[in-house]
Parts: sequence; structure tokens; C-alpha cells
Amino acid sequence: MSVGIVVHGSGNVGEVTSLRHLRDCLGELDELERDIKHGIDSMCGKLYQAIDWQRRFEADVSHELRTPVAGLRAQLEEARLHPGELDVDDLIERALSDVERLQALVDDLYLLAQLQAAAQPAERALLDLGDLVQSELARRTDKHDVKVQVVRGVLVRGVDTRLRRMLSELLDNAQRHAKTVVFVQVRRTAHAAELVVADDGDGIGEEDRERIFDRFTRLDAARSRDRGGTGLGLAIVRNIVHGQEGEVHVERSSAGGAAFVVRLPLA
Repeated sequence: MSVGIVVHGSGNVGEVTSLRHLRDCLGELDELERDIKHGIDSMCGKLYQAIDWQRRFEADVSHELRTPVAGLRAQLEEARLHPGELDVDDLIERALSDVERLQALVDDLYLLAQLQAAAQPAERALLDLGDLVQSELARRTDKHDVKVQVVRGVLVRGVDTRLRRMLSELLDNAQRHAKTVVFVQVRRTAHAAELVVADDGDGIGEEDRERIFDRFTRLDAARSRDRGGTGLGLAIVRNIVHGQEGEVHVERSSAGGAAFVVRLPLA
């Protein structure tokens, strides 16, 4: 006795296969639609962030420019109202101070814009980080003593003018907030060249150690504008370091103040 298998409706097999293929295609289209929507949402989010950043930047710049401009105006109005009591030398000195502050702010804003646009002023060269530190310190006249610990032969590849500006900003910041002394160290680790600029000031709380690198950030009265600076120095430092494929962070120094640690790739 033989057993046979009879397939009914065998003509529908092609239709079933086509339906499955169609269902698979629809599934892929749904997934593609979700990916596209996610991409658009992400781009919109970044666009809104950029717009918000620009608005806050404009507000910050306006606020920072207002102070020296208001100072200049007040001095000129006072001179016009009381010409007989005018001390010309004092007026010129105060006006020049405000103009210098304006010039420094404009210069820093221009440099920050260049850095954020990833503009490179020159090709990178092989630099000895210790030599750079020594030469920069030799040309400065600082208020507080600087203790230096440098390992020779720590080589990096970078733009000389940019790295000098980074170091200058860190030294200026340390001098403003130190009580008695500033520490500078150059060392080599297994994978990086490290530059440390530290002070024995009041230090920076852990909750503020990231935002201290944002433009125009002043944490409290101890780090206020009356100590000098434009409020852009550490933002410039971060952008220079990132432009050199490095990283920078702040921690507590052994003297109780702030220690800014820069890590750059070894050449």
C-alpha cells in the first residue's frame, strides 16, 4: 500500500512568499523611518543647542562689555559736568584702564572664535615641554614665587604660540588665586606628557571643576573680575588643549589650592 502526499492550493505558495517579502520590506521601511526620525530629532536638538549657546554667548558678551563701557561713559560725563574739578591725569589713567580691559576682552573673544572654528595658525612642530615652560617663566615678572619641577626631554608635537598661550593663561590664573606660591611641573607618563600648574589658594570645589572651563565663569567673590582677567582664560585653555588632541582637568593641589593638569600626546 502506497502513501501519497497531496498538496492543495499549491498555486498560492508564490503569493505567500510575496506577502512575506512584502511584510519584511515594510518592517525594514518602518525601521528606516525610525532611524530617519531619530536622526532628524538629533539634528534638531543640536541646532536648538547651538542657537541657545549663541544667545547665551551674545548675552554674556554684552554683559562683559557693558562694565568697561559704562566706566568710560561715567568718567566722561563727570568731566563734562565738573570741568573745573577735572584731574586730567587721573581721568586718562582710568579711561586707559577701561580701554585696556575692552581690548583684552575683544582679543580673547577673537582667539576663542578662532579656536572653536578649529583654525590652525601653523603646522605643528616638535617641542620640548620643559624648555617651553622654562622660557615662558624666564620672560615673566610674577607676584608670587614659582617652584618648578621639570623633566627634560618630554616631547610633544604642537603649535608653539598656542601652547605658550595655554601656559600663560594657566600661570596668570594661578598667580591671581595663589596665597604665596605657584607650582609648575612637567612630567612623562606611559602614554602622555603632563603639565601641572598649581597654587596654594582656596581651591575649586568638585561641583565646579567642569564648569570652571566655561566662558565668563566666576565662581564667587574670591575669583571675581576685580582680580583681573577677562573670564575667558580657562575656556581658551580648554580649546587649545583639545585642539592639540589633549585633555585638561582641575583637581585639588597638595597645597590645598587648585591644580590644573594638562595631558598631551607624546611625540
